[in-house]
Amino acid sequence: MTDLRNQRRMAAQLLKCGANRVWMDQDRIDEIAKAVTKDDIRVLIRGKAIVSKQIKGISKGRKRYISQQKKKGRRKGYGSRKGAKYARLPRKQRWIRTIRPIRTYLKTLKGEKKIDSHTYRKYYLRSKGGEFKSKRHLETHLVSDGIIKGENKQ
Repeated sequence: MTDLRNQRRMAAQLLKCGANRVWMDQDRIDEIAKAVTKDDIRVLIRGKAIVSKQIKGISKGRKRYISQQKKKGRRKGYGSRKGAKYARLPRKQRWIRTIRPIRTYLKTLKGEKKIDSHTYRKYYLRSKGGEFKSKRHLETHLVSDGIIKGENKQ
């Protein structure tokens, strides 16, 4: 077997890659062995006798699978959590998610003249005090107090 270390080194320089990424055609070894100058190597590179191999990367397959699972809501158990309960979802954020639908619901009821401004203000302040845990909870209160009629949802 001929020593092609010098040719490999020159090819790596010309191809701008590492010596390990240089591939030499086994059928044209004699031709490569006779190449002494960089010009000879350039000719062989143009003739595809010497080629640089593709860079080996890291597969994203596992990462994609995990991110897909996370989108579905998996992998959120106690072992996967970092940070305190309210670092993950701040109290304020939770409050905003609760209060906004309640307030919009009260506004629509007032706009549709189902409740007067006095009742609106009363329930607005009660909801601000955190009495209702959801819009549905407020709805059941209004129905049970006889302020609005219950709607049959099927």
